[in-house]
This record gives sequence, structure tokens and C-alpha cells, in this order.
Amino acid sequence: MMAAGAVAASAADNRPNIIYIMCDDMGYGDLGCYGQKYISTPHIDSLARQGVRFTQAYAGSPVSAPSRASLMTGQHTGHCEVRGNKEYWRGVDTVMYGANVDFSIVGQHPYDPAQVILPEIMKEHGYTTGMFGKWAGGYEGSPSTPDKRGIDEFYGYVCQFQAHLYYPNFLNRYRPELGDTATVRVVMDENIKYPMYGDDYLKRPQYSADMIHREAMDWLDRQSADKPFMGIFTYTLPHAELVQPNDSLLKGYKRKFFLDKTWGGQEASRYNPSVNTHAQFAAMISRLDAYVGEIMEKLDEKGLADNTIVVFTSDNGPHEEGGADPEFFGRDGQLRGLKRSCHEGGIRIPFIVRWPGVIEAGRESDHQLAFYDVLPTVCDIVGTTPQSYSAAGRGSFDGISFLPELTGRGIQPKHDFLYWEFNETDQIGVRQGDWKLIVKRGKPELYNLADDIHEDHDVAAAHPEIVDRLVKIVRREHTPNPHFSVTIP
Repeated sequence: MMAAGAVAASAADNRPNIIYIMCDDMGYGDLGCYGQKYISTPHIDSLARQGVRFTQAYAGSPVSAPSRASLMTGQHTGHCEVRGNKEYWRGVDTVMYGANVDFSIVGQHPYDPAQVILPEIMKEHGYTTGMFGKWAGGYEGSPSTPDKRGIDEFYGYVCQFQAHLYYPNFLNRYRPELGDTATVRVVMDENIKYPMYGDDYLKRPQYSADMIHREAMDWLDRQSADKPFMGIFTYTLPHAELVQPNDSLLKGYKRKFFLDKTWGGQEASRYNPSVNTHAQFAAMISRLDAYVGEIMEKLDEKGLADNTIVVFTSDNGPHEEGGADPEFFGRDGQLRGLKRSCHEGGIRIPFIVRWPGVIEAGRESDHQLAFYDVLPTVCDIVGTTPQSYSAAGRGSFDGISFLPELTGRGIQPKHDFLYWEFNETDQIGVRQGDWKLIVKRGKPELYNLADDIHEDHDVAAAHPEIVDRLVKIVRREHTPNPHFSVTIP
């Protein structure tokens, strides 16, 4: 029997392409294939029918930047450098775009330069790399911008705070063939004629989600079977703010949700007021689904679909920002907690993988995986190992390849535990089997997911020996970080 790591690497000229689609703040239950009843997602549902749908997959963190860091580094948030949404635009000089005030430097805490990240590995193994959407892995001018971390072409938001505006003053780009020697700003000339907040904001015509998708499709159209590629499509939908073009998609949901809600806005967070919030949210997910359909159509058109792995997932659990209403949609999949929580609802996410001829179609898997498993899995696919990078002094890794689970070949190793920590809400999470420890401000809570999936019953007092065992894991796995702290029990 062929070893799992040799599935793709055995034929170097036929290595699979990878399209990794990660949306923003979509909950476990927001898709039809995960039980959503109100929102139409036919293209993503089709991916699930053609591949494997994971039911116990986890983000790297309950918020954006550290979750993406876990994906990129193959480390959990007790080890990786980025463990929260630390911003680098606060207190900097401002610049003007028309009559609009913005920041001269934007972005989040950078990745550790000594830790190799996923696109660097892919590029070193002969892959063309493109990233379109949200970066959130360093601020402008830092050692960790897309052009410096293995990305051949980028278009989107370097800064996740900037991404709160779907009609922004500028987007970021790195495309050497256009003369870019670093990640630059591309001013949205038509947008800046109008204000960033208030009624006239909706006169802005340049909608970032559509623009980012068009750039991603243009990049994909330039790829061929001659050289393998990895596209990381980190779409910002359905993150707040709840706004989009008033096209037939949105109008259809306005008719469906005739009795709807409004939301008054929050200027400091860059969330404009929104009407028809249920329709807006549903249409954002269906718009994203249409993007997925166009990606698959392009792969078919170019004859690349059969040799391309397509992954669809979300960076963390559902949000209730900008007027979003998770209770209405039942979109947490009956899980407790939302974005920013280490309860299941904040970290358990949809995760679908399609790989024709390798993954059995229509499968459902309860294998427990986390974002930090993606890097070792991709290493396995391209014929290398994280250990080779550790041996070269280029980082340490917590993930386990789940390639055997994808292919059905070989024995799938399993985690003894999964680990999360998040400084902004001072929470830590550990899952070991069906036991789930959550530490809130230093106080441990214990849940048995086998019979309490909603984490309603704290059984810590009844099982002190299990609490003690999981607390020891916390104390072992947490490494101090001067930028991010949590209370250790």
C-alpha cells in the first residue's frame, strides 16, 4: 500500500494544486450542508457532496489574526507568536483620502520571522502562490507582509480593521509584474469621493468583496497545468459590516425576510448603519457561495479541477457585530458561544475538502483536527515534513497531518489534545477526547461533549482528577509571550 505522503509526491510533475478558501466569521451551522435552513449555499453544498465534510474541525483561535497565524505556522496559540488581534494603527499619524481621515500604517502583530509559514514552504517546493482577501499577519512596513512571506501575488486587506469597511479608501496589492517591489496601497478613487460613515457612504461604488474575488479569478485564470499553484482565498464575507450592492441577490432575501431588523451603526468600529440585517447577512453568505461556484467553473474550464484540492472553511465561529443576529439563523449549529469564545461555537467551524479520485465523495468525518494541522498535511502532500524545517532551525510545529483521513490510506494519527488560548477574553481551551476544559480568567470549567455538546453543565467539581490532568496540559503548553497574556490556572 502506498504511504499517505506519497499520494501526490510520487509523481512530481502531477503534484496537486490547492485552493484554500477561508471565509470570515461563518459559524458551524451557516451552510446548508451543516443544517442551515434559511440561506442558500448550493455550490458549497456541492463541494461537500463531492468530497469530505468534517464535523469536528476547529479554527486556530476564536478570532481572526491568531486563527490565521495558527494556519500559517502550524502552531497552536500557546506557542505561536500571534495570539490576539493586536493592532498597529493606534496612535500613528493620519493621512487624508479626499475628505476622509485614515491611518498612515495599518495591520496586526507580525509573524515570527524565524518561523517558516505555509506559503513559504509551498514556494520552496515549486508552487506559485497567490493570496486574495485578508492578511492580518503583520503591519505595513513590518518584516511580515505578503511580499516578504512567500506570497507571489496579493490583493486585499493587509489589516483586518480596514476590512470593516466593504467600501474602503484603499486596498493593498503586491504584484511584481505591475512594478510592485513591496506591498502597496491602491486608492479607491471612486470611493473616496464620499464619506466613510453615514448616508452618503452607500454612494461608494467600489465593493471590496467583489473586487478581491475578481483579482482572485484573474490570478486563477493565469495558472496552468505546467506549474502547481496554491491559492489562499481569504474572503472577508460574511464579517460585518452588513452591506453590499443592492442587486438581485440581496433583493431576493429582502423579499424572503419581509419582517427584518435594522441596526444603528458604530462609527468607531467602522460599522455603518444597516437595514434589512437578516437579508444582508444571508445575501453575504450566498454571494460567497456564488464565488465558490465561479472558482469551480474556472477550474473545470481550464481542465484543472481533477488535479486541484479545494478546501472550504471559516476562520472562527459566528459573530453578532454590525447587526448580525446568530440566534435568528440558528447558525451556531446548536453550539454554545460565538466569536471570541473558546466554547465550541467560537472555534468549531465548517471544513470541507474536495480532491477528485483521492477523497471518496460524500463522506462525513468526525476526525478531530485544528488549523495547525493544515501545514503538516500540505507538507505531506508535497513530499516534505515539518520535522525537516525544525531540523533546519526554521520553527517548531504542533500539527499532525490528516492526509490519511483524507485518502483512506494508512493509519491516521490522532491528537492527544487540542489547545487554544485567547488573551482578549482571557480564555483557554483544551479538548481531550470528549472532555473539554475551558479556563476563564484563571477559573477552570469542565464539560463532557459526549452528552453535553452545548456545554451547559460544568462538571469540574465532580471530576477533579480530569481537571487536574487538563490543567497540567495548559501549564505545559503555554509559553509566555510579551504581547499576549492569559491567566494560567
